[in-house]
Amino acid sequence: MLTAIEFVLFTVFVAVLSWWKTRDEKLDTEEGYFVAGHSLPGIVIAGSLMMTNLSAEQLVGTNGQAFSGSMATMAWEATSAFALVILAFVLLPRFLKGNISTIPQFYEMRYDTPTMRMFSIMFLFAYVVTMLPTILYSGAVALESIFNIRELFGINYFTAILIVCVGTGLIGMAYSVFGGLKAVAYSDTINGVGLLIGGFLVPVLGFIALGQIDGGGFIEGIKHFATATPEKMNAWSPANSMAPFIPWPLLFTGMFVNNLFYWATNQSIIQRSLGAKNLAEAQKGAIWAGFFKCLDVFVIVIPGIIAYQLMQAGVLSSVGSGAAFDGDSAYPLLVMQVMPKPLMGFFAAVMFGAILSSFNSVLNSSSTIFSLNIWKPMFGKNADAKKVVKVGQIFGLIVGILGIAISPFIMYFGSGIMNFINQCWGLFSMPILCAVIFGMLNKKVSSLAPKIGVPVHIILYAIGYFTVFDKIHYLYWVFVCFLVQCLIYFAVIKIAPRKVEFEIPDEHAIDLTPWKTGKAWAIAGILVVVVMYIIFSPLCLG
Repeated sequence: MLTAIEFVLFTVFVAVLSWWKTRDEKLDTEEGYFVAGHSLPGIVIAGSLMMTNLSAEQLVGTNGQAFSGSMATMAWEATSAFALVILAFVLLPRFLKGNISTIPQFYEMRYDTPTMRMFSIMFLFAYVVTMLPTILYSGAVALESIFNIRELFGINYFTAILIVCVGTGLIGMAYSVFGGLKAVAYSDTINGVGLLIGGFLVPVLGFIALGQIDGGGFIEGIKHFATATPEKMNAWSPANSMAPFIPWPLLFTGMFVNNLFYWATNQSIIQRSLGAKNLAEAQKGAIWAGFFKCLDVFVIVIPGIIAYQLMQAGVLSSVGSGAAFDGDSAYPLLVMQVMPKPLMGFFAAVMFGAILSSFNSVLNSSSTIFSLNIWKPMFGKNADAKKVVKVGQIFGLIVGILGIAISPFIMYFGSGIMNFINQCWGLFSMPILCAVIFGMLNKKVSSLAPKIGVPVHIILYAIGYFTVFDKIHYLYWVFVCFLVQCLIYFAVIKIAPRKVEFEIPDEHAIDLTPWKTGKAWAIAGILVVVVMYIIFSPLCLG
């Protein structure tokens, strides 16, 4: 009962505070609803970027990868800092100069309307089929364990997961559909504070549990963690490793371009940055988010290793929750093992907030893309702002319902939540990335390049999926696909260049003065990543 009371109180607190902070916002305008009226400060952007990314699919899925693999899993988190630096200093100045609200909007500005619609449909398909269902499912795996819903209601695992997915989805839809981006961003930041407390508490308590194995406490636990399984401490996996391990060459190839796609061109992520009050605040948000991603290693990688060591010591008797992915149940079981009962309700609320953060962020981005890039230019050319927002809200409801309907069935797919997500995104990621990078940095590339690149990539990636994914790490194939995209773009630039060279128009929407100390912060963030890879290498702990 105490767990349920704590859960409800913290959840209601976040909702009320988010409403209070956004109660005077004008949500009947496109700018107010979709890009927060260009009012977001750097710390809110950084918190929202972190919370949009750091959801249950990371807490459950990435820790599951670490449980099954090693510290090499931290590549998904730490190396994100490189992509965020590129976002801050290469792409954001150009996006904000053109007052771009969505990535598809840039595609239309840079290429043409058919290209914009093609990419809009790709984004929406990926969001509905991949992101929304996996966010709900991974969260349900954790919450079902915490509240023991199967035994509470005497139902089977599938039904329990379905109940959690429906409840979470409905609340997330309320945030996104009726609150707009600013409500999403503020709720993200508030939940972020709770997640920092609850998330860091898990490894601390995990270290204490490890220490008790050797008859000690926290310090002995850290020593046990660092020495008990040295093969788990090495973040530099052999070049021929398979998922969930990350082969070391991928740090400079497939992982790098995958992170660049995710952090610099994925609409649901960078929309927070596009809502910044000025360029300096947008850059602060991106760079600070890079530091947060390094801290994430303590929350969504190390607990997976701790769970493995506790299982090896017989403290965790089994790993398996009825789902198809044994590794993905490691984190919920660790929480149940080490979290004090009086804090369980608070942690469940924090987990719930993390789920909502990613779910409503993706939902808001889906509404934005559909309303501004598909419905308005095709069916609502003369529609006023209220009508456009209304259409976005209705579409958000439809997409949310579809995501809820698909989510419980994720348990029947493949080799872990994170592998499922990343392999699905691989079908679209490189064409989306190359269209932005070449479109930004080359004035001559024409709309022919993405129109050729997209079908070629989908066919090539599908061939790889059915032929080589069981022989090599799938991110190697992603990098091959990236190189093929680059060749296509270079060929089009040479053979069929744009007749009029492209220049991004200056819309004078916000102040474009860069962050004065931004580059120093960026260098510091990169050095942190380098130090982490030295620590978790054969030179130190590995």
